[in-house]
This record gives sequence, structure tokens and C-alpha cells, in this order.
Amino acid sequence: MASFSMEDFVGNGVLKELLPKLLEEGWDDVPTLKIMNSEDMDAINMTQDQKGALEIRTYLHDRALMRYGDTLEASRKCLPELLALSNEDLSSQFGMKRGHIARFTDRINPCTDPLAKSYGLTARKITGTPSRNNSIQNSFASINSNKMQSTAKSFGASITINDKPLEESLADLKIKDGYVFKGIVAAGPAEPRACGCVPPPAVIDHVAPYSALENISVQKLTPAYKIGMERLVKSKTPPMKASELWRDKPAVLLCIRRPGCIMCRAEAHQLYAKKPIFDAMGVQMFAVLHEHIESEVKDFWPRYWGGVVLFDQAMGFFKALGGGKLLKEKFLSGFVFNPRAIANYKRAKAMGMEMNFKGEGEIKGGLFIVGQGVSGIAYQFIERNFGDWAPVSEVIEICARLQNQQQDQGAASKSPQEYE
Repeated sequence: MASFSMEDFVGNGVLKELLPKLLEEGWDDVPTLKIMNSEDMDAINMTQDQKGALEIRTYLHDRALMRYGDTLEASRKCLPELLALSNEDLSSQFGMKRGHIARFTDRINPCTDPLAKSYGLTARKITGTPSRNNSIQNSFASINSNKMQSTAKSFGASITINDKPLEESLADLKIKDGYVFKGIVAAGPAEPRACGCVPPPAVIDHVAPYSALENISVQKLTPAYKIGMERLVKSKTPPMKASELWRDKPAVLLCIRRPGCIMCRAEAHQLYAKKPIFDAMGVQMFAVLHEHIESEVKDFWPRYWGGVVLFDQAMGFFKALGGGKLLKEKFLSGFVFNPRAIANYKRAKAMGMEMNFKGEGEIKGGLFIVGQGVSGIAYQFIERNFGDWAPVSEVIEICARLQNQQQDQGAASKSPQEYE
């Protein structure tokens, strides 16, 4: 599987010696590193071999084939040359398995939706055109790259995606995902199970009250991942009120059913892969667990999720998703008799995910987007079927709307003299 550990990403090739420089310049996590363009590379004096290695490893990361990174890089061939090799050469020279060859040579359908391809969000695409009507504005303080910050100094800087407006690109993504924007509460479809003999579980159709979240006690299990960071928080951090998480910035909270679950790992991986977009919007990302098994946290972070991981011992977030009670379902009715859940499993399996069966797996999760301060819950997604994901395009759109509202409120609070 494509790990979000920088050490795993660079491997033992020519990029390894560049790690201190990448950390210094703010290219300190995998999603951000993958959006580097040629000017960014030149700015830190990357050699041609290092540029080629980054291109190869980015391609492999999108296809969950990082196991071949060192071998392919050592061949001294560039990516186009490697893609031009025959199946027999890939097998004999690099030991690629047949299924991996098919994945490697498929340039159209990577295992993950690559950020640079879907969004084109590079430093060159962040422009300085003032516009209060654009969905995403300049809140780049959380991106530590000087290169990315330097392109977004003007108030209200907008982002264009592959030279198209953000709204148009989001629409394209939603069409591809097969989703239509559903509003403040969303869930997967309630499909019949076992020929209609097993009814699908009911889910709430109203947003949880803000009071259900603000006083939840959570504990930080990991920090946000950066190069060379300790795998876990060394000392046990004291509990904190959840409202402290979004006091200064909006937050996306991904409630994980079980960190060893293949479908939960796939969802976390897909969402965290879009980290540069959330950074650009000034939105924080958290994963929330209802069970603390240290070995499972180590396996989960930063391989599948590089953001902060929280422990919700009282399961407050999970109860809020169910309208005050936990949403639970047995494996037989929720998975074996549920074609939707089986399809979700196959989708995650195709991404090259690993899995285990440690921990409790019947308590369903979901996702919350909470606005800054006490502005409330902007969106919640409920895992009706095992493995349902909140559509990434929908999550981004809600965060963009939050950013737009904050921009409008900030502009409205200014005096006429401040505009002069």
C-alpha cells in the first residue's frame, strides 16, 4: 500500500539525501511533496535524477506500487522509458507480478485519485486574482512551503484547477464519483439486502446539535505527521474538550469504525491524499477512534493517515452520528447480505490495502465538518453501509463554502477606511 510516511516514500534512493532540505522548505509530507512542479524543484536545486525519482515514486504511490520504488529508480530509466517496457521486461527485470504490471501500465485509472491530476493544485496554479465569489480563498498559513505561501499574498487569492474555475472542476469530480450534493446530512443509499428480506438500517435525517459535540472529551494519540516525527505522542496527553479543536480553524473529523478495517483505511487514505487542498482552505484534519489499541494506531498512522489521531473514549462523536445512540450492525446483515458493503470492500481491495480483524468493528462511523469557533456543524456524513465514504468532492465543497462565508463575514466587519 502507498504509505504517507516520507521515509517510506523516498525509500533508499536519491531523494533520501534531500530529506533535510525538504523539511527546511516545508515539503514535509507526502501529499504536499507530490504536487511539486519544475519551478519548485529548481528552487531547492534538485538534480535531474532526483526529479526523475520523484516522478516515478509519485506515479507508483498513486497505484499502490511503492514496493518497486527502489528497484525502478535504480534502473536509471525515466518514467516514460519504464512505461514503454513490455510486460515480459517488467516481470524479468523488476520481478513485477502480473496484477501489478496491469496496474503499473494502466495510466488512466490509478488506485487513488491523484491530486495533481484531479485538481492540478500546484504552486503555479494558485493565483493572486482578488475575487470574493471564488469558493476557496487564501488561507495558506498551514502550508509551510515558502514557495506556496509566496503565491498567495493578496487578500482573497483564488485557486484555479487545470485552468478551470474551482466550481467547474468540482462538478467534474462529482459527475465522476456519481454523487450529487445532498446538503448538511448525507448517507449512502438504503439498498435492499437478501432479496429484500433484511431491511436497511435507518439513519437520522437531521444534523446533530452543536451541543452534542462541543463538550466531548478527546485525547490526542498522534501529532500531524512531518518528516522524522516520532510515531506516537511519547507522553500521554491530557484530555481536552473537542471545541478546542476548531476554536481557531474549521475542522474535518473522520470517525473511523476500526483502523484495521480495509474500507476504513481506504477512506482515510483517499481523504488525506487531498491534504494540500484542505491546507489551502485553512481546514484542519482529524481522525477519531473509539477504541485505543496502540499497535493498531501504529499501523494506521502515518501509513494510511498522516493527520492528528484522536481517541474518543466515551464515543461522543459516534453517538452524535446516530442521533444520540451508537449505530451498530452485525457482520452477517451488514456485510454478507449487503451488496453495497461488498462493493465497498472490493473498491478498497483494489487500492492494494492490507487489513486485520483486531478491535471492535460493528460501531459505524462517518464524518463531521465543524465551522470555526461556535459556528456549528456544517456537514455530517453517516456510514449507513459498512465502507461508505463521504464523497471527497462534497467534503471539499462544504469546506469551500465555509471559507467563503468567513471571507464575507470578515469583509462585512471591516470599516470603510480599511478598504482604502
